Amino acid sequence: MTRAALILRPEPGNSATAARAAAAGLAVIRLPLFEVVALPWTPPAGNYDALLLTSANAVRHAGAELAALAHLPVVAVGAGTAAAARAAGLTVAAVGHGDGTAALALAHRHGWRHLLRLAGRERTELAGVIDVEVYASRALSPSAESLRAAAGTVALLHSARAAALFRQLLDRERARVETIDIAAISVGVAAAAGTGWNTVVIADQPSDAALIAATCTLAIDP
Repeated sequence: MTRAALILRPEPGNSATAARAAAAGLAVIRLPLFEVVALPWTPPAGNYDALLLTSANAVRHAGAELAALAHLPVVAVGAGTAAAARAAGLTVAAVGHGDGTAALALAHRHGWRHLLRLAGRERTELAGVIDVEVYASRALSPSAESLRAAAGTVALLHSARAAALFRQLLDRERARVETIDIAAISVGVAAAAGTGWNTVVIADQPSDAALIAATCTLAIDP
């Protein structure tokens, strides 16, 4: 028996995750809970050591103003964000393999203390980092029918905000969460989803590939 993978992240990540999941042999249901939109912003004045990027969405939605920061070395949270930065013409100096806190520590190991981050309106604060909001994730309102389709699936949770909203929407519809498995990208994300799920697994590392691998342990019977 194969359980479908329910992809909740916004585009363009939703399509990318769906393609990877399908390549891994999973049936896919796509149900983005957010829409990412650009915000107007102005590059701040100041002498910064490096540009910290903790989401590829920051690069995708920064627009033409990003060129004003092209002289700064980039510290990227992971390989996907690094690829987006390079595609935008930025110079990636360091790539992390964890979360924003780990990327900040990586920057400090390079001796970069005065950091500028292009970020979303909804974000985890990082001590000592100057944030400029360049995008926002707007919650969508999926239909009751689409939420009912979550029964019997493995839901992939990429963020704590998505986890909390998913649970809120299901509770609103009085859906039976005990019929749904959860694959979360981190322990914190799993905690944001609450309790009562059929089964919960945590990715070995905070990456899309690891999350899909964790999903396969629930979705595909051995």
